[in-house]
Amino acid sequence: MRIGIYGTQLNDDFIEEVQHLIGRVSNEAQSLCIYQDFAEELESKGVSLSTYKPFTDHHQLKESVDILLSIGGDGTFLNTLMLVRDNEIPVLGINTGRLGFLAYVAANNIDRSLDAIFAKEYSVKQRALLCAITQDKAFGDTNYGLNEVAVHKKDSSSMVIIHLEIDGKFLTSYWADGLIISTPTGSTAYNLSCGGPIVAPNSDCLIITPKAPHNLTVRPLVVKDDVVIKMKVECRDRDDQFLLSLDSRSVSCNSNEEIVIKRAPFDMNIIRPEGSYFFKTLRRKLKWGVDSRN
Repeated sequence: MRIGIYGTQLNDDFIEEVQHLIGRVSNEAQSLCIYQDFAEELESKGVSLSTYKPFTDHHQLKESVDILLSIGGDGTFLNTLMLVRDNEIPVLGINTGRLGFLAYVAANNIDRSLDAIFAKEYSVKQRALLCAITQDKAFGDTNYGLNEVAVHKKDSSSMVIIHLEIDGKFLTSYWADGLIISTPTGSTAYNLSCGGPIVAPNSDCLIITPKAPHNLTVRPLVVKDDVVIKMKVECRDRDDQFLLSLDSRSVSCNSNEEIVIKRAPFDMNIIRPEGSYFFKTLRRKLKWGVDSRN
């Protein structure tokens, strides 16, 4: 088994755990590949690296890796999508950040997770992705995300008007600070913060959630994930621009630009060791359902 490691920064509190992980992978895997920038970060923190092969892009990753380990928080986990793309390489998130909802393996459970990987006692869950299409190809050839596509008013500007169609049929015009189109995976992220519903990750749907709408009659809406959503964003400020975000990336767009959002033609594969499941993570990480009577 060929294992790759991706990360951006290493928290000093986890140097010992990461050193142990690299030692085990070096000894037990067929080969070890490390994202080049992260390898330099590890060495700068005094982590000893034995023989490994560096990689820098999705082409090298595809040729060299069977499983990718993401070391960091949920933001780091989201960034792995830019490397994995449609290569179908499964990703396991090891949490050295804060919440760790996607990167749910705690650093003190690294050995148990590695045991499961080497024994092949894990499942691979497919997670739907969103594709955002703009007239000027704002996100280039990586115009897909795991959590959400969102429109935001810029800085302290007035609210925007978002005219929305589903499969060519007019839905409504949102007068709001913005709008979120979320996958089931992203339902526990930005969507949750704005009052949207939590949706099980294997649900075939998209969630449309307004941000601070100036209207009592619009609420989050759940639609099938085979629809095509088209938005035209009208700015009401002299700046005449709004922000469009795709997971953690964002770009400025001009007023009245059209954005098409639909499910991507491929999914992201996420590793779940045996005994791990969504509702358990929901209770443990977000304290969902906590009740003193239970």
